[in-house]
Amino acid sequence: MVQNSDGGWGESCHSYDDPNAKGLGESTASQTAWAVMGLMAANDTRSDSTARGIAYLLRTQKKDGSWDEPYCTGTGFARVFYLKYHMYRQYFPLLALTTHAKVVAGESANSARASR
Repeated sequence: MVQNSDGGWGESCHSYDDPNAKGLGESTASQTAWAVMGLMAANDTRSDSTARGIAYLLRTQKKDGSWDEPYCTGTGFARVFYLKYHMYRQYFPLLALTTHAKVVAGESANSARASR
């Protein structure tokens, strides 16, 4: 996927029919969380891409702590039917934000210990 100008990531189900649509689509909370978690798994915790993804999740989070996600992000059978996992938009962003906070806190703690 390609990071969008709003800091998020997204890909529509149209990419199955149109190769030019691969990696492109409106940003979604779940797909942004997946991208951010992938970056963090590769030890990319301080890049602009990661920071912009985290900022997107924080900016789009509603006051009640949830996210809206009007798009289908799951594939049942490509070109036949697509799925909307209603909780993906909630728990993947929460997991990404929590993981990022723990990683950054751990880096800060390690940095403080190293400077002693």
